[in-house]
Amino acid sequence: MSATMGGSAANPPAADHAALLDDLARTTDEVVSRPELEALLESGRPLRIKYGVDCTAPFLHLGHAVNLWMMRRLQDAGHTVVFLLGDVTTQVGDPTGRTETRPVLPRAAIEANAAAFLEQAGTVLRTEPEVFEVRRNSEWYDTLTTRDWLTLLAHVTHGQLMARDMFRRRVAEGRDIAMHELVYPVLQGYDSWAMRSDLTIVGSDQLFNEMLGRHYQQRLGAKPQVVITTRITPGIDGRAKQSKSLGNYVALTDPPREKFGKLMSIPDALVPGYLEVYTTVPTAVVEEARRAMERGGREVRDAKLGLAEAVVARYHGAEQAAAEREWFRSTFSARREPTEVPVLSAAPTGTGGLTVWDLVCLAQPDLSRSAARRLVDQGGVRLADRVLADADELLPAGAGEGALLRIGRRRWFRLTWEAGPS
Repeated sequence: MSATMGGSAANPPAADHAALLDDLARTTDEVVSRPELEALLESGRPLRIKYGVDCTAPFLHLGHAVNLWMMRRLQDAGHTVVFLLGDVTTQVGDPTGRTETRPVLPRAAIEANAAAFLEQAGTVLRTEPEVFEVRRNSEWYDTLTTRDWLTLLAHVTHGQLMARDMFRRRVAEGRDIAMHELVYPVLQGYDSWAMRSDLTIVGSDQLFNEMLGRHYQQRLGAKPQVVITTRITPGIDGRAKQSKSLGNYVALTDPPREKFGKLMSIPDALVPGYLEVYTTVPTAVVEEARRAMERGGREVRDAKLGLAEAVVARYHGAEQAAAEREWFRSTFSARREPTEVPVLSAAPTGTGGLTVWDLVCLAQPDLSRSAARRLVDQGGVRLADRVLADADELLPAGAGEGALLRIGRRRWFRLTWEAGPS
């Protein structure tokens, strides 16, 4: 992926700083601290931007991409994203948002997930070596001695760690906290010092860990990194933030038609916020969408079409986005069933068929099994003219051969059956 640079990597032009800060502000929730960020930009040197991921199941959605696009904007201004693969911290397990200890992943799974993360992040980030660097925290953690560890832990107190709200909740609920979980923020904080981070852009749930990064940098004689937290929007159901387990997300790996359809299904009230956070349309367009939500009617549909087209264009290009808009309009405005749909080939199991639940999981392997069951329970699965409302219903091999299978509101397949075992 290439883009026109706003100046040389060695000296981004000062005239661009105000525009850069304005662009970042659009999706920023909090900056620690703004004067430090301004001073870094005015220094004239390329900044090192920490982007750390633990190599758990690779899954990036539009919410994650908010941070990636901010980093991309900084790359285009000549700064470097340092993509930190937490191959050691993955084995510890980030306790963020967890009420139970995470299972430890085998090394082979960590390596496979790391490769998938790099591929997905590369759909947004530039990966030329001038503005992209890949590191692993095993580079420093594999060399620390016991004495080094004790010295590292001496820089933080038990009280500092227990100030984290999730740890307090676990104690109040009588749940265990494993020692490796308690020191996880120490590891993430030390990463910032080890990789010489100037800036990190994270969700608000990571603020505690990255503030510990500032703490370690100061204690070890470095300038503290700037921490930017980003705005979090509800998922496409209008409730909790995007999550694979809830099925309320738009994944970066979703094909353009899937992205378009999911965005057309969101509650109307989400449209202005999604336009502001997930696209680069002018502010005037966002404000007009807010007024359209108040007026209602056809203008709401048009604003939603504009949102879906803008998001698809950002990831797949304007030509593809225009084609998806036309496909959606011709299919749904005319209330026609689509004629060009992918074929779903179902293989019967030892029972002689597949359950409705298994069929949905086959059609949408990125959907969690619990989300697939909810989709069935809510009447979101239809084969030909029949709603499949029982997730445990067994469909015998050959049932609905050649018929249209609709999963959710916007996804169709032509169902075929493979020959069963003889």
